[in-house]
Amino acid sequence: MTGDIAVVAIGRNEGDRLKACLASLDGLRVVYVDSGSTDGSVAYARLQGVEVVELSPDRPFTAARARREGYEHLCRDGCPEYIQFVDGDCALDPEWLPQGLAALNSNENYGIVTGWRREIHPDESVYNDLCHHEWDRPAGDILTCGGDMMVRRQAIEDAGPFDDQVIAAEDDEFCVRVRKAGWKIHRLPQEMTRHDAAMLRFGQWWQRAVRSGHGFAQVGYMHSPYFAREQKRVALYGIFLPIVFLGGLIFAPLIAMLALGAYGYNFVRISKGLVDEGLPLKRARRLARLITLSKIPNAIGMFEFHRRRLLGRKMHIIEYK
Repeated sequence: MTGDIAVVAIGRNEGDRLKACLASLDGLRVVYVDSGSTDGSVAYARLQGVEVVELSPDRPFTAARARREGYEHLCRDGCPEYIQFVDGDCALDPEWLPQGLAALNSNENYGIVTGWRREIHPDESVYNDLCHHEWDRPAGDILTCGGDMMVRRQAIEDAGPFDDQVIAAEDDEFCVRVRKAGWKIHRLPQEMTRHDAAMLRFGQWWQRAVRSGHGFAQVGYMHSPYFAREQKRVALYGIFLPIVFLGGLIFAPLIAMLALGAYGYNFVRISKGLVDEGLPLKRARRLARLITLSKIPNAIGMFEFHRRRLLGRKMHIIEYK
């Protein structure tokens, strides 16, 4: 089984999270790609006997670049049939590999299979809990998936590897091209990775939401109309209504109150949707507050992408850890 598959793990200053990640990959061929870590990650990975690729600092670090260079290093001596991509803050579930391989071997039209990502510490913060909820998605044929995925080599050859220039939602962008190349993407009802978001502060969550907005704009620009609905919501709740509210404070207080009412309505709508999904009311309201507020940092991220694009600037990563 292990001769058919190899792993590309990526990371930057993941510390103990990387140790857990590499421990879960024992017995496999692993290429670890490091994006300028200063915490000893490279030395530790080498001590574990894995192959290490250190990205040169002459170009911006991105997760997409790390996955692409890891894949290219892996294939220098002949590519395996399947490649498991995993982030350095994730540990692979011990039962995942045989399940994923069986799905790819028995379904020739699957280019990617993925499973469920779960948070290790969802109760440590509302921000971790939001991540835990985001990972909980239905099994079956899907349009896109996250960066933890098992990919058929032929699908990468047909679609092309990850695009270095995409700094957020690079997994979405890659999946769009895989589907355009004629492959299906499937999520198995099986846990795949255990994720440690380590997101304990509001500022971390805010930066992550800014990065998401950048991804909405960049991938939407590259593959219109992908992310069109997300961009419309951000335009309404992250740009239009804040302008209306601020203008109303100066010229028409009633208009400002109506803008706040729109946010209240959105909060109630999101809360009800989460309850309908099975979440307890208290948890639903806690998550709904963040989801409602997220449109403002999303808008900042969308603006930043278009600013960089119009000025011809490089696309640098937006870090939250």
